[in-house]
Amino acid sequence: MIILGIDPGVATVGWGIVEYKGNKFLGSDYGAIITPAHTPLCDRIEQIFDETSRLIDYYHVETAAMEKLFFNTNTTTAIDVAQARGVLLLALTKKRIHCSEFTPLQVKQAVTGYGRADKQQVEAMVKMLLNLEKIPRPDDAADALAMAICCAHCLRF
Repeated sequence: MIILGIDPGVATVGWGIVEYKGNKFLGSDYGAIITPAHTPLCDRIEQIFDETSRLIDYYHVETAAMEKLFFNTNTTTAIDVAQARGVLLLALTKKRIHCSEFTPLQVKQAVTGYGRADKQQVEAMVKMLLNLEKIPRPDDAADALAMAICCAHCLRF
């Protein structure tokens, strides 16, 4: 199963591809969609849609996972992220890709075995589970890989 993990945002969308079969991770890739600052929101959203669509096709994605939207004190950022999430979901839906949603607690639990793990613990486990030489950067890509790992463990492909 080829899983696309997504860490949504407007400036940076982290993405991680994980191939999972028979309780084993067979391969991975990761990166980020970076939209230029001071670019109109509509153009940034279009770039996110187009690049996500290309990722789905290039990697032959079979399912996806994204973090459930969490509202913190900055509602302006949350609204922009919600718009980006909508476009990401649209890109997946247009390609007939199901997207599971997980909370940060669920991701930490699935990746480290501890729901209150810190960011460094999650990143270290992502590196270990996927047999990577180094911790993925940017952080958004590491978060997206953790999301894909959570999806694999929770849905048991």
